[in-house]
Amino acid sequence: MNKKKVFTRINQIIMENEWLDRVEDVSFLAAGEYNENYLVIAGQKKYVFRINHGTQLNQTDQIRYEYNVLKAVEASGVTPKPRHVASNSALGGVLLMEFIPGLPFAFDQDLDKVPGVFAAIHQLPASEKLVQQIDPMDDIARESYELLHKFPHHPLVKEKATLLDYHEKILELKQQHQTLFAHEPLCIVNTEVNSGNFIIRENKGFLVDWEKAVISCRYQDLAHFIIPTTTLWKSDFKFTPEGRLDFLQQYYHLITPGFSFDELEFKTAMLEKTILLRALSWCFMAYVEYTSQERVLKDQTTFNKIKAYLGNIECFLK
Repeated sequence: MNKKKVFTRINQIIMENEWLDRVEDVSFLAAGEYNENYLVIAGQKKYVFRINHGTQLNQTDQIRYEYNVLKAVEASGVTPKPRHVASNSALGGVLLMEFIPGLPFAFDQDLDKVPGVFAAIHQLPASEKLVQQIDPMDDIARESYELLHKFPHHPLVKEKATLLDYHEKILELKQQHQTLFAHEPLCIVNTEVNSGNFIIRENKGFLVDWEKAVISCRYQDLAHFIIPTTTLWKSDFKFTPEGRLDFLQQYYHLITPGFSFDELEFKTAMLEKTILLRALSWCFMAYVEYTSQERVLKDQTTFNKIKAYLGNIECFLK
């Protein structure tokens, strides 16, 4: 469907459902791997109209799941406010949320804004409506294994063998620390804290894109943000050991922990190893999706990064 028709459909959906009194303009904003976002202007207000094209959490109603997540994190003050949702529209599952104006995140300028964002979100009550990952190492290892086997005739045979070997190492690590997360207080975690999902406004950070949020341990977000597959995705930044500790200490001082900093650092390190497996497994799976004709949303920059990561697996895993 061409953009002009999409703009017309968006306007019709908003007006027919009486979500807004009027729509003055609709324009393309951005697209991710499973969603398209459009900017809607109505008077002095701006909104994001989100169209869903898939799920990473095996949800039968992915867009409503994301709406429920946004309602659950709204009190943090650092996320988009959801307005309306429709599971079945002329464009499929759609969501209308308030637009957060601001500047793109830059590691060299805005790194100190992220601990506050995480602290605000992680101290919210866990929602019963969301998927739970009580044992993050086991859950992430299982998800990674499924990604590695999604396409049985994958052309990258050597890369698959390398990732399956690493998967076994993660399972062994899990066995060595079976009760590590057994009594961990659960919270809402985003699980996709790429730098591109942060917006900076008036010296404050905001986190958008909540399609894959779950109830789990805070260390998922901390670890995901730190690992090189995340930082190098849209920048050339990589944490030094000293920078990593400083980042975690900033976060630690903003929460009310019932545990030591050493515990936070160790558990984050365990999930850094685990989430690295998921990140590379997703790239492995997405390689086939990007080379097929079935994928709705494709971005050449993303595909180039996928190929670069898969071509340097040993560097990430050393």
